[in-house]
This record gives sequence, structure tokens and C-alpha cells, in this order.
Amino acid sequence: MTGPATKAARQSRIVELVRANSVRSQTELLALLVGSGTGSAAESGFSVTQATLSRDLEELGAIKIRGVDGGAPVYVIPEDGSPRPMAGGTARLHRLLGDLLVGVDHSGGIAVLRTPPGAAQFLASAIDRAALDDVAGTIAGDDTIFVLARDGLSGAELGSRFAGWATSGAGPATGTEPASPEPPSSTTNSSGVAADD
Repeated sequence: MTGPATKAARQSRIVELVRANSVRSQTELLALLVGSGTGSAAESGFSVTQATLSRDLEELGAIKIRGVDGGAPVYVIPEDGSPRPMAGGTARLHRLLGDLLVGVDHSGGIAVLRTPPGAAQFLASAIDRAALDDVAGTIAGDDTIFVLARDGLSGAELGSRFAGWATSGAGPATGTEPASPEPPSSTTNSSGVAADD
């Protein structure tokens, strides 16, 4: 055994496994955790029941989401399973936007982001943790996120930024983007993300 098999160590390993693998079921995660397929149980040092694993996943905030490609749902854990903001959260946010953003709309000072069913709360959590200066906060349903823009930024401008980050993987806007006096009613970028301005 390489370290103590404490609850904290076990949950830390669960986070690592979920991040590194496309885990589709608790059974699959249990096999990874105790070592089958990736090493021996002696190497992992974890002996855990399905019920304990289920509780761990719940405590870590794990959810199952289906990506834009419509593949089988996989477990994801918001950031590192803790409620604090993370350094490098914007890079992760851009990656998630590329994977999960299927449409953008706006109304007044609100950008409306569309995701596959079940992914909105996960993406909203990543937006919140990225601590973007232009975002006052988010509200998420099942497949829709309302992102409230700070004063001085319209929902259309904020929505355009999210759409741009989804397709380019570029960092947060610097505020130098020109504002169009009459935005088009609907555009689609090269990745098929609809940006309704």
C-alpha cells in the first residue's frame, strides 16, 4: 500500500480517476479504485463497498452528463470536489464550453447558454469557479444557464464571448472586442454552436 486508505485519500483518488477516465458506472469506478485493469489492489490500498462509493460520489458532487456528441453519460466532479475557486479555472471553463455549449441567446443583461440535458449545473459551476470579472452570477436548470452580466456589458456581448471561447479555446476577453451596432439575429460558428445575438 502506497499511503493510508483514509476517506480523504480515497476521495482524492476517486477525483483523479474520474478526471483521467471516462467512467460510465459505479461498477467501473469501483474496479478502477480497487485496482483491476490499472494495477493491483495492493497498489491502490482501497477496499470499498458499492454503498461507500455511492456516498463518496454524492459528497464530491459527482454527476453524470452526456456530452454534445451524444455518447454514453460519464461521471464528472465539479473542479476538485471542493467548494473553493480553483486556479486555472478559466482554462478548464474553455474546455468545458467547447464540450458542452450547444447554443447561446441573450435578453437584456443576461446571456442564455444551452447545454445537453443534465449538463447545465455542471457548466454553471465551472463558470462560477472561474470567477470571471464580467459575470455577476449564474442560475442553472437542466439544460439552460442564465449568466448575469455585470453593469456595462450586455447579455449579447457576454453571450458572444462564451460562444467565442467555446470555438477557439481562447482566454477571457480583454474588453477590446468591438461592439456591433446591430448584431445579426443568428449566427453559427464552425463548431455548430448557435450564437443568437
